[in-house]
Amino acid sequence: MTRTTDGSAGDTDHRRYRRAEPAFARAVAKAVGDARSVLDIGTGVGGSYAPSDREVTAVAPAQDLPFADDTFDAAVTTFSVPEWDDLERGLAEVRRVTRGPIVIVTFDPDRIERSWLAEYAPEVLASDARRHPALPRFADALGDDTVTSTPLPIPFTCVDGFSEAYYARPERLLDPDVRRADPAWGLVDEVTVRRSVAALRTALESGEWDRRHGSLRIRPTYEGSLVLVTATPN
Repeated sequence: MTRTTDGSAGDTDHRRYRRAEPAFARAVAKAVGDARSVLDIGTGVGGSYAPSDREVTAVAPAQDLPFADDTFDAAVTTFSVPEWDDLERGLAEVRRVTRGPIVIVTFDPDRIERSWLAEYAPEVLASDARRHPALPRFADALGDDTVTSTPLPIPFTCVDGFSEAYYARPERLLDPDVRRADPAWGLVDEVTVRRSVAALRTALESGEWDRRHGSLRIRPTYEGSLVLVTATPN
C-alpha cells in the first residue's frame, strides 16, 4: 500500500526509460530487512525502490518532515540526494522519524568519471560528479549510526536507464530520448551534448569503441559508481 503526500505524477517520458531494476530492488529489500512501514523520500527519475509488499509512505525531501519521532521502521531514497536542499539536515530529519535502517541508492562521485563515457563526454560526467554528495558526507551526517557503502553491480540488461546502465550497449546513448532520461545530460549545454554524441558515434562507426571496450559487451555485470548506502542505528 502506498500513500503519497506530495501528489506528484512524475515524468511519463522518463518512466519509459527509467524503470526499477529488479536486481537493485532486491538489494534494497534486503537492506530494509523485515521493516513493515517504510518512508520513501524523494523518489528520483528511476522510480520507487521501496519494497511494494510493505506499507510505504512517499514524500518529497524536506528539512522538516510531518511525522512524529520513530514513525517508520525504515526509510529508502533512490537517485534523489542531489536534489536535496540541505543533505545533512535532511538526513537528520529522516533519522528522527525512522527507528531502523536508512537505505540510500546513489552514485559515488569519485567513481563517476572512471566510466568509458568520460572519453567521449567528459564534461557530462564531470558535471554529474560535482552534483553528487561525496560518500563520507552520509557517514558524517549520521555519525551515531553504522554507515556502510556497498557497490551495486549493474546487470547487462539493466532497465533503469542512467548512463552506466548502457555500459555494454553504447549505441543506446545515441538516442536523444535515452539521454534525456538521465539528468546528467541536462547539466551541459546543447553544443557540448552534440559534440559528445558525435565523438561516441564516430568511435562506434570506426570500431574504436569495440577495440577499446568491446569486452564489456559480454560482461554480465559491471561495477561502476552506483552504490547502496545503509545507515543502521547503533
